[in-house]
Amino acid sequence: MEMVQIAGIGLLAAILVLVLKEQKPIFAFLLAMFAGIFIFLMMIGRIEAVIGTMQGLAERSGIPSVYLKTILKMIGIAYIAEFAAQIIRDAGAEGVAAKVEFAGKVLILVLAVPIINVIVETVVGLLPAGG
Repeated sequence: MEMVQIAGIGLLAAILVLVLKEQKPIFAFLLAMFAGIFIFLMMIGRIEAVIGTMQGLAERSGIPSVYLKTILKMIGIAYIAEFAAQIIRDAGAEGVAAKVEFAGKVLILVLAVPIINVIVETVVGLLPAGG
């Protein structure tokens, strides 16, 4: 049912954007942006549930919380960068949207370096000494 509501909001916003675009393009953009934000806010509860489940799994498996927090930050950066880039594309600034996506990828890479380092150290530690 929730998806039906989201689809309805999206379709209604799209129709209104098309109607407003010719006469008041700034209002059309604002409407599209607010519809996107509203849909995002509708999903916050679902995101919180997923995070809670992942935290429970990490605790039961003994995975250090720093790794889960880092992965959740990466996922958050990816979603925020994509969301912002789509809004920027709606405004017609494709070049700026691409830069936002690039920045998101760089930030994810920066967060990944410590995890990659631990993985490499673990693999090297498993290799037989002396080769």
